[in-house]
Amino acid sequence: MIPYGKQDLNEADIEAVLSVLRSDFLTQGPKVPLFEKCISEYCGSSYAVASNSATSSLHLACLALELSKDDWLWTSPNSFVASANCGLYCNAKVDFVDIDPLTYNLSTDKLEEKLIKAKELGKLPKIVIPVHFAGQSCDMIKIKSLSDEYGFSVIEDASHAIGGKYKGEPIGGCQYSDITVFSFHPVKIITTAEGGIATTNSKILEQKIRLLNSHGITRNESLMNSPSTGPWYYQQILLGLNYRMTDLQAALGISQLDRVDDFVSKRHVLKERYDSLLKDLPIILPYQSKESYSSYHLYPIKIDIPKENNSARTDVFNELRRNDIGVNVHYIPIHMQPYYQDLGFQYGDFPNSEKYYEGTLSLPLFSSMTIKQQDKVVAELGQSLQ
Repeated sequence: MIPYGKQDLNEADIEAVLSVLRSDFLTQGPKVPLFEKCISEYCGSSYAVASNSATSSLHLACLALELSKDDWLWTSPNSFVASANCGLYCNAKVDFVDIDPLTYNLSTDKLEEKLIKAKELGKLPKIVIPVHFAGQSCDMIKIKSLSDEYGFSVIEDASHAIGGKYKGEPIGGCQYSDITVFSFHPVKIITTAEGGIATTNSKILEQKIRLLNSHGITRNESLMNSPSTGPWYYQQILLGLNYRMTDLQAALGISQLDRVDDFVSKRHVLKERYDSLLKDLPIILPYQSKESYSSYHLYPIKIDIPKENNSARTDVFNELRRNDIGVNVHYIPIHMQPYYQDLGFQYGDFPNSEKYYEGTLSLPLFSSMTIKQQDKVVAELGQSLQ
């Protein structure tokens, strides 16, 4: 089976993890702070706080921005459910902004329209989470402009986008947002097995995220409400969680980060080759904005076959899977999930996302993919479309 995505590990990665296993600290040691420093330097942010998953980092980001009951969080329906669930974890209300039919990212035109109406109703969002789908940045300059005008905070869900750039600058520098979150799941650009990180340029937000990440406990006397009574002393000053990353994960992340640019460069070569080989098939190829440099976490095509054949995508999916091509679908729109339907969302609410979902298919794309594997994907796809 050729998977749609997979980790790329070498002996240096393995040795990095083994060195931690041989050390005194498996967790809460020196590797996590070092990984955080490496990520902040790579992205150009002032701070970074690592956690056990991007979902945890999204939750921590919402908590740090004090999202709570009766607040609104808006995000894209074209994402994994974590982009919206993080708002529900805070007892907030969640809504969605439909996508741009070209980029499949949150549409800034739809966002502006929705903000105008929300202002009239007194229901403006406290937080908007644009999702950099497949590794391509959203229109962050426009989103930042709208955030200044309407007073909401911005969390970039860059789970797909480590190694990508916007306007020539690394995604994660938070020039246009309060916080950016990355994922290090094995199918992402680099991996820590499971893991996530939040970057920010705000010392206040960094302190809150760090406290919330580890039970709300501090040993920093300047943050305590009374003097320390000894070197063992700590205080719980917030109701926090245990979302910490281990040193094992961080060591792997440090090693992987050394190759992130190479991983993304290889994905670009494979993407361009796909574009060339697939251009004559009845499919729509992924669009790339000139404003961004995508990390190409995904290569999502759309099956462009007449609408009366509603089973076209399913037929292609099943045929490719039968031939050991691990295609996948990203994503079922969040508002179409039963849990969100129970909250009042229904089919027809976000037509661009729904139309995209009905025809989309993610082809295998990963940095260690061989030309032989890619040729097989192309050949089998062509055969399945006949």
